[in-house]
Amino acid sequence: MVGDFLSLSLVSLSAIFFVVDPFAAIPFFLAITRDDGAEERRATALRASVTAGLVLASFALAGAWLFKVLGISLGAFKIAGGVVLLLLALDMIRTQPSRTRITEGEVEAGAGKEDAAIVPLGMPLLAGPGSIATVIVLMSRARAGPWWHALPVLGAIAVTAVACFLILAGAARTERVLGRTGLAILERAAGLLLVALAIQFVLDGLAEGLPRLFGGA
Repeated sequence: MVGDFLSLSLVSLSAIFFVVDPFAAIPFFLAITRDDGAEERRATALRASVTAGLVLASFALAGAWLFKVLGISLGAFKIAGGVVLLLLALDMIRTQPSRTRITEGEVEAGAGKEDAAIVPLGMPLLAGPGSIATVIVLMSRARAGPWWHALPVLGAIAVTAVACFLILAGAARTERVLGRTGLAILERAAGLLLVALAIQFVLDGLAEGLPRLFGGA
């Protein structure tokens, strides 16, 4: 049980952290908070991270119920989520701003808002379509096993939210230490892992949605 718990925790944390990707959020965070002081940035980072954590946890817990209400099969959602995640991952590999994550218009609108912590920083910058799809799929896998399989997913969301706060609170320092090259390398590495995760989501969705075709697999 301990070995399974650690394995599930590692898989969940790596998947959620890399798709949220707080390092990729640094340039947007700095642009939106460019007129703020250090303390204001820390406060904004805290509210944005808490917002992202609550949004992801809510979708993880309520995703299955939402599908039943809307009449959407989990297989169909896995395919849709995989496609969204693939678009995000390809932009990360090319180290170009992903419109799937946030648009230039949202960044400019956020810079002009009195408080941009919830929108657009918390959502959709951190808790965007890709990360929401990821936590829903991970939780659906967890619910196929014992009840405690859900704990690593929720724990990974909490750890990722804490990491987002620490990274964004020190965004200016992190950018100086890593530089543009370092951030680009991290983004490409995360993007490569997310490509594999996105394809796995699509394959899982096809296996569930087309049982006749994959029945012998």
